[in-house]
Amino acid sequence: MSESAVKIHQIQKRFGKNEVLQDVSLEIPRGQTLALLGRNGAGKTTLIRMLLGLLQPDGGSILIDGCDPTREAQELRSRVGYLAEDQTMYGWMTPTELCHFLKPFYPAWNQSLADDYLERFEIPRHQRIDKLSKGQNVKLGLTLALSHEPQVVILDDPALGLDTIARKEFNRELIEHLQAAGRTVLFSSHLLDEVEAVADAVAILDGGRIIRQSATEALRADVKRFVLSLTQVGELAPPAGLLDVRRWEEQLIVTVDGAAEFAEQLTSRWIEYDIVELSLDEIFESFVIGRTQAWPQAGNPVVV
Repeated sequence: MSESAVKIHQIQKRFGKNEVLQDVSLEIPRGQTLALLGRNGAGKTTLIRMLLGLLQPDGGSILIDGCDPTREAQELRSRVGYLAEDQTMYGWMTPTELCHFLKPFYPAWNQSLADDYLERFEIPRHQRIDKLSKGQNVKLGLTLALSHEPQVVILDDPALGLDTIARKEFNRELIEHLQAAGRTVLFSSHLLDEVEAVADAVAILDGGRIIRQSATEALRADVKRFVLSLTQVGELAPPAGLLDVRRWEEQLIVTVDGAAEFAEQLTSRWIEYDIVELSLDEIFESFVIGRTQAWPQAGNPVVV
């Protein structure tokens, strides 16, 4: 059995002349929770739809728990659980009726587990689904996604419609539950502060490409913000991995991917600096909207 539950190799996808995904490669080890980060239009939804077998790639390959989504749709259904915001369910059914309706489509469906989830989440079993609250609908969707005991779980902002407190609690408890069960999780979200606490690793998708994949702690160790005095910069060359540079009063604020190397470069030149630790949200912004065009040199002042 492969050590990777998800293997994506040089995936390409076009819609007409629009190249949405360009040579995307990504691997998720078994049991890992990976956060897929990207702005709207970055290609996250397209990639997820291909993982689910709902879209075919124009090039490259995908394996989910050893299964090719484009050729083994039925087998894929048994191995993957999927939960997104506002999933459509039959509103005229009750949760119990919907579970029994879906059971034949999943050979590994565990009705005892489904019943346990319904009880744990306090979902009224015999109430019409269209009469359930937003939170109850999200938890019912989770019940349906997990009751066939999938090895890989794909979450696409499932709790986005809940209030802030309920959303944070739901996401944290959900991920912790899946991690304890040894599931592999791909978690796509716009709410990076909530991802940070539960993600083992992150992948940043921008412009149709994976521009960074790393363990979360390693990424936070690599990407830092340095505060320097402009009077000390002199002929200092722009660092490798420069993500963002800007001036504030008489200081130069530099964000780099490669903090240890830049710190060594500064120390070797006896340049004093302060380091600012960044949140995952700030790191993400530095990668996708950072400014790198204004390194200070003679005749080239920093743009504020």
